[in-house]
Amino acid sequence: MSPLAVAAEALLETCLKSGVTLATAESCTGGLVAAALTAIPGSSRVFERGFVTYANQAKTDMLGVPADLIAGHGAVSASVAQAMAEGALRHSPATASLAITGVAGPDGGSADKPVGTVHIAVARQDRLTLHERYHFAGDRDSVREQAALAAMTLLTRFLNGDRSI
Repeated sequence: MSPLAVAAEALLETCLKSGVTLATAESCTGGLVAAALTAIPGSSRVFERGFVTYANQAKTDMLGVPADLIAGHGAVSASVAQAMAEGALRHSPATASLAITGVAGPDGGSADKPVGTVHIAVARQDRLTLHERYHFAGDRDSVREQAALAAMTLLTRFLNGDRSI
């Protein structure tokens, strides 16, 4: 079983035990998390919906991320990742969400945000939104897979009340 499948199973199990339903908001991963989750039979008991908001306008239109927030901080930023996670909750009946935005490469990096920079946020209706920044090495596919894995792992830990995050 692939690491993504293992992480998806762990997240679905945690959601099921916790009575949590899930929405995803993905940019650089292009729906990779949603695909990993829905590849598992029975995921419909937990997975509510996935937003693929690759373009900045999609983040605004589908998740309500303010355009001035994107303009001021850039799409690849902590504030935008948090707004995406919170927007996924506002625009769905889900009770928890994860959001991913980053630079998968091979182009698009800068000195401040090199290729491999990824911001992940997780949110739950009754808790503060949590954000983490990552820098992954490797090619485009590797960055996307590492980001998806990190997001599912982070949300699993968040839902399990891991105090170290």
